[in-house]
Amino acid sequence: MRADSGLRAHSPCILIPMFEDTSPAGSERNSLQHARSSYLRSAQHQPVQWQAWGEEAFARAQAENKPILLDIGAVWCHWCHVMDRESYEDAELARIINDHYVAVKVDRDERPDVDARYQAAVSSISGQGGWPLTAFLTPDGRPFFGGTYFPRDDRYGRPGFGRVLLTMAQVWQERRDEALESAASVMAAIEHNESFSGRGSGELTLALVDQIAGSALAKFDPRHGGFGSQPKFPHPAVLDLLLEIAVSRDNEQAREAFVVTLEKMAKGGVYDQLAGGFHRYSVDERWVVPHFEKMLYDNTELLRNYVHGFQSFVRENFRRTALEMIGWLDTTMTDRERGGFYASQDADIDLDDDGDYFTWTLDEARAVLNADELAVASMWLNIGELGDMHHNPAKNVLHIKHTPEQVAKATGKSVDEVETLIAAAKEKLFAARKLRSTPFIDRTLYTAWNAMAVTAYLEAARVLRLDEAREFALLTLKRLLGEAWDGNALLAHVIAYPDSAAGAPGERIAGTLDDYAFTIHACMDAWFASGRMEHYHTAVKLADAMIERFYDRTAGAFYDTEKAEGSATLGALAARRKPLQDTPTPAGNPTAASALLRLEALSGKAEYREIAEDTLASFAGIVEHFGLYAGSYGLALERLLLDPVEVVIVGSGPEAARLEALAVARYAVNKTVTRIGPWRLEPGGIPDALGEMLLRVPAPKDADVWAIICRGRTCLPPITDSEELLKVLTVDCDTSARFEAGLGI
Repeated sequence: MRADSGLRAHSPCILIPMFEDTSPAGSERNSLQHARSSYLRSAQHQPVQWQAWGEEAFARAQAENKPILLDIGAVWCHWCHVMDRESYEDAELARIINDHYVAVKVDRDERPDVDARYQAAVSSISGQGGWPLTAFLTPDGRPFFGGTYFPRDDRYGRPGFGRVLLTMAQVWQERRDEALESAASVMAAIEHNESFSGRGSGELTLALVDQIAGSALAKFDPRHGGFGSQPKFPHPAVLDLLLEIAVSRDNEQAREAFVVTLEKMAKGGVYDQLAGGFHRYSVDERWVVPHFEKMLYDNTELLRNYVHGFQSFVRENFRRTALEMIGWLDTTMTDRERGGFYASQDADIDLDDDGDYFTWTLDEARAVLNADELAVASMWLNIGELGDMHHNPAKNVLHIKHTPEQVAKATGKSVDEVETLIAAAKEKLFAARKLRSTPFIDRTLYTAWNAMAVTAYLEAARVLRLDEAREFALLTLKRLLGEAWDGNALLAHVIAYPDSAAGAPGERIAGTLDDYAFTIHACMDAWFASGRMEHYHTAVKLADAMIERFYDRTAGAFYDTEKAEGSATLGALAARRKPLQDTPTPAGNPTAASALLRLEALSGKAEYREIAEDTLASFAGIVEHFGLYAGSYGLALERLLLDPVEVVIVGSGPEAARLEALAVARYAVNKTVTRIGPWRLEPGGIPDALGEMLLRVPAPKDADVWAIICRGRTCLPPITDSEELLKVLTVDCDTSARFEAGLGI
């Protein structure tokens, strides 16, 4: 749970500055005017003398013998805006901070390595993590006290921030031994909690996967979908794990959890019913009232869920949701010319806003729609006199509770009329909404999140037959590799900052384990999508670099950052961590293990599999306790234990497309499908291990198109008949026929 979900559901919000200098002549700016991060630049006019994370700030703290006040937040974070407005823009509190502390502000998106460690620290101190994260550090960066959001004055059962600031300053001056003792114990807690490997023992079996899935299913809410009660977050990795179990084990309980959750989320207010795309989470168990920010990583992973759902169950509502999500990403969150996916869209516009851009009063809807449209839309989208928002009870979060048939019965119209009126009403409401001030979009391009988006778009392109999505994904990957990679071993965490920060000084932020692991996946997906060997070769280079820079050859598993000198070891960065938990992006270690297993199947390099198995074994004794947060581990373990199924369609034209579509039907974590020309079967045209297998399979006579299926290291004879392909893949013919029909084959 995050801090901005643990207080009130809603609160007024602060304006996010747009970074051009609109301050009065003579006004002062702090050192964040030189930052490139959107979040840091938004604080450049605050009276607090902020500094960015780095050696200069720590050197100043030690020279002046002052503690560090650390603020970690994000440009999309609602309660970060609240704390900025209440406290950091307050002249009196700024004076206290400037007199007693060296103030350091960190963008959690830009520096996930810093955020992860201080989240662990504050959680060990207060039992709660989240954003904004507020920590008090020794001059060398060790935390001795912290929390999340502190109000300006005493309220919400929390002490006022001014009192906290003065108390902690007094502690540092008069009870320093206590502060140092606390800092030492907190650092020990970080190192203990964040380095999981080597603990206990456990066997790598499918039973362990079932334990993880069983833990998630025990929390499944059959009425509303999702897991647990309020607040509800999506858990994309565990949803894919449940789908994998539903399909491979014919598990009805897992199938129900997957299907019901996807259906309920897509009907809820957590989903943008007009533009598409998911907000970050719901404050209630029914998915109705969200925190309205939209994150790239949530939407890429949920897009994959809906694509996999359609792939497996051929449900038109899953396909429609996936297409709407792509539509929102295409129009709002992408650089169409150069490639790239933007990081986030904020929830808030101004001081009196809390999701007002996305919500509607009945009067606002009445001003846009005619009588028939209003009669249908008010029932379909739940627009009434009494809405859902605490700060403005007239505001409605658009969500779906009724079927078209129920609306038709209530309004005396036919179902066809209702569906026509719904479409017209949504179009008009969306057009009217676009006239409102749009919440701020952070146009920073982060490497890992863009790699995740490349994978999601390539999967969607293949399953839904979307050539434009495929081409944009490949364009994005080209930009990622061109701007964030040195062509050999060095990968940066940021591809590009917004144009408003162009030319601003600042060191290049080193890539994390996530950046490498997700980019390896993206490169392999690009090879499967295009057949271009440069993508495969890049994946191999990045895998070798990832192993060299992050893998612990002594104790096993991967660290999230490479061991380095200087600024890389400031403060809590000295604590090494081996990420296991999905938070909410898939965790680095299972993601890296999955990447190596996929690459081993293509390359034949035994070391990749050995390291992947060693990595998963490092956590086998504890991972079952992570339940909902171990979905990516469960998927990686499935990939390790199940033989890879590689389907190669040789040839081109409509028949090749038909065989490819049939091979794609039904999601399986260990299945890959690629289509290549016959000439690529020659040495050097495909990856080594795959080539060795395929070259043992003679081409069929008098056939222009055929399929080759390899399980493990064994390939079957070529298949030219679609029915035979279905039989061999053990795909249910009825499902596959509906899959073909759904794609218009």
